[in-house]
Amino acid sequence: MTQETITPGSTPDWRSVGAVLFDLDGVLTPTAEVHMVAWGEMFNAFLATVDDEGADTSEYTDADYFAHVDGKPRYDGVRDFLASRGIELPEGSADDDADAVTVRGLGNRKNLAFNEVLERDGVEPYPGSVLLLDHLAEIGVPLAVVSSSANAPAVLAAAGIADRFGVVVDGKVAAADGLPGKPAPDTYLAGAERLGVPSSQAVVVEDAVSGVRAGAAGDFAEVIGVDRGVGLETLRENGATLVCSDLAELVPGDPA
Repeated sequence: MTQETITPGSTPDWRSVGAVLFDLDGVLTPTAEVHMVAWGEMFNAFLATVDDEGADTSEYTDADYFAHVDGKPRYDGVRDFLASRGIELPEGSADDDADAVTVRGLGNRKNLAFNEVLERDGVEPYPGSVLLLDHLAEIGVPLAVVSSSANAPAVLAAAGIADRFGVVVDGKVAAADGLPGKPAPDTYLAGAERLGVPSSQAVVVEDAVSGVRAGAAGDFAEVIGVDRGVGLETLRENGATLVCSDLAELVPGDPA
């Protein structure tokens, strides 16, 4: 399928789509920003304690987030970032305390920080995303959320959009069903299957490189990349068939 940028008057034919599968953080809600802050605080505090001459302990930045963490299951993000810095830690277990110096301990430490910010500040969905959700509801397109985060139900509830989705495949569902996380396509394929729609009739909407790769690896009708900071060209290069900057651009009539 050819790649293109969404322009006014040029939107997908939503009435011909069997289902739309949305990533959550950075696509429907600005919680990606909360995740970025939580990851940065956690990793920089950890790096300050590393005493290994062979390790790169320079400051963790947003570039590290996009390159190694964005869109992946939490523990995969920890592993990939540590590997990029030449740091090896024991794997640990999922019930490790947040102060445990293990892969899973660091992941749990980050999760605590995320939940604290979410509880304190709440979250509002992107207005453009709500416009698209409204349009899809009007024409009866089945919707699912497919997120690597184990916090997806809490975020959807906090944003007031939980009732929009017939299916939610999150990190907990993936773990329970033994599904590999993004960039593997399995969670998106599971979302389509649970909606009873062939993947070839479903559209994936993603903002992360790992998520776009997951969509490209499956037999989906379209993989729409939403640029929240990764870059339009990067999304294209990793398999997005359509790219935009805001989901309002995908609503017929270009209400944005």
